[in-house]
Amino acid sequence: MAGISRFVVGLVGLLFLGAPVRAATVAELYQAQTIVTGTGDVNRQIGFRDCLDKVLVKVSGDQRLMQKTEMLALRDKAADFVQSFRYHDRLEGIPIHDEQGTHDRPHDLTCLYKPAVVDKLLAQLGSRPWLGARPLIAVFMTAEQGSRRFVLTPDEDRGHAMRESFTNAASPLLMRVSFPKTGQLGSLDEKALLAADMARIEKLAKKAGAVRALAGSIVWSDKDLGWIADWRLADRGKTYRWQVRGVSFDEAFRVAMRGAAQILSGNGQP
Repeated sequence: MAGISRFVVGLVGLLFLGAPVRAATVAELYQAQTIVTGTGDVNRQIGFRDCLDKVLVKVSGDQRLMQKTEMLALRDKAADFVQSFRYHDRLEGIPIHDEQGTHDRPHDLTCLYKPAVVDKLLAQLGSRPWLGARPLIAVFMTAEQGSRRFVLTPDEDRGHAMRESFTNAASPLLMRVSFPKTGQLGSLDEKALLAADMARIEKLAKKAGAVRALAGSIVWSDKDLGWIADWRLADRGKTYRWQVRGVSFDEAFRVAMRGAAQILSGNGQP
């Protein structure tokens, strides 16, 4: 299974390199997916609220919307905004256990929305759709855990789980990432990469077939009981920086991609 996953991630990376920019279709943009336990109404309503959050952030690129007080009332009416929905049993093909009913099985809940409905909600929240093409982003990242230190590249076996996690973090936002090979880093090693300015890193990203560059580092902290992640991205002549502390690397990468989306959609500092 690990070999198959590694092949798929590698294949996706190659496909992305052949498509440095990609405009999302309306169907892709105006839908959201979450995991619910069974198909009962209570869990469905929970799923509707989660999907509403996700679709608003995906369409706008602005993660700050989730902190607006207006979202409390909108979440209470989340079902009203759904055009249609469907389920997929995540344990499809696996027999139901004697003590387990279908209401206990995890399902993917996909919600579809009318663009006019979502766009109106965004306007109410003081936001707007981000309809531009989503650029392929090259990730230049160093990882450090004790004496273990490396740059996240496709030819670095220690980073397999992280690359897969980064790709998963980008997908809900319709963002795409690639990982430059060691030979595409020029003379940059772990220390030099941390000190390099974004103009140099952007040039390396373009040589690697990407459009934009995301630079960062994650360092394990026993004190924070998790990773400390620092991120940098240049846009419109300004370099943005943001950080998260004491999180899993999955969450560190979600923070990276939400921040990148916020910047590239024109919504400013993460």
